Amino acid sequence: MSIAITGATGFVGMAVLEALGGQSVRALTRRDQPAREGVEWVRGDLEDTQALEELVAGADAVIHIAGLTNTPDVAEFEAANVTGTANIIAAMKKAKIKRFVFVSSLSARKPELSEYGASKARAETLVEASKLSWTIVRPPAVYGPRDDDMLELFRTAKWGVVPLPPGGATSIIYVSDLAQLLVALAGEKGPKSILEPDDGREGGWAHKEMAQAIGKAMGKTSVFAPHLPAPVLSAAASALKLVQGGKAKLTADRVGYMCHPNWVCRSDRRPPEALWKPQVSGEDGFAQTAQWYREAGWL
Repeated sequence: MSIAITGATGFVGMAVLEALGGQSVRALTRRDQPAREGVEWVRGDLEDTQALEELVAGADAVIHIAGLTNTPDVAEFEAANVTGTANIIAAMKKAKIKRFVFVSSLSARKPELSEYGASKARAETLVEASKLSWTIVRPPAVYGPRDDDMLELFRTAKWGVVPLPPGGATSIIYVSDLAQLLVALAGEKGPKSILEPDDGREGGWAHKEMAQAIGKAMGKTSVFAPHLPAPVLSAAASALKLVQGGKAKLTADRVGYMCHPNWVCRSDRRPPEALWKPQVSGEDGFAQTAQWYREAGWL
C-alpha cells in the first residue's frame, strides 16, 4: 500500500511511521526532515492546497493525524482542525482517493466543554458528510515515549505527588497501540464507523488509580494525589499563561474538559478484535514511558 500521512513529525505520527516499517509513505512536513527509508517528505501544511494534492496523489489511503491540540488563542482551532480537515478532504476528492482514517479526539463527544473538542466535532461532521470511505478514531489520553503532555505527572511523581483534576475516570492508550490501529485501518474497506480504542481496561482508570500507577512506575510505593477543584486549575492556567505564554500545557480551554468526570471509552465503539486489540497494559506502558523519560533525560 501507499499511504499519505499528515502529522507524521508529531508524537502519534512518528509512532505511525515506525509501525509502517519502511512501507511506501508520503508525509507532510512544515520543515526539512532527515531522509528516512520508505518515506517521501512533502513540504507544506494544511493550508497549502498544492502540497496537499501532491501528498495524496496516488495514495491508497490517507491517515490524517495533524491538528492543533493546545493553543492560547482558541480561534486557531478552527483553522487547524476544521479548515485543515476540509482541505484534506478536498484534495482527496480531486485525486479520487477514497480511504480516509481521521484521528479525532474523545473530547469531540462533549463539544460544549472546550473549543478544542468543539473543533474536532465540527471536523468529524465534515468527514461524515464527505462520501469518502472513512473511519473516525477518537483516542483517549495518548501517552508513551516522546509524549510531553503527561510528562509533568511523571516529574511530580518523582517527588511523591501527582496532582489531579476533580474526581472521575479516564481511558488511556499507549502510543504504539494507537499507531498499529491506524495502520490496520488504512487497509480496511469496512463500514463507516467511529471508534474509541483504549488499553482494554474495563471502566477505564479512576484518576487516583492512575496516579498510583504512575507513582509505581517512578519507583514510589504510594503518592499523594490531591484532586484540584476547577477554580484552582483555572487560576493555575491563568498564571501559567502569564509565565509561559503559548508554551503552557495547562490552558483555560483544557480545564474545561479536564474537569469532566467521565472520559472512558464506550465499549460499543471498540475496534473489532479481529482487526486490532491493545498489546500494552497501562501498568506496562507507564513503566516503559518512565524508562524512556529517564534515558532521554526528560525527568
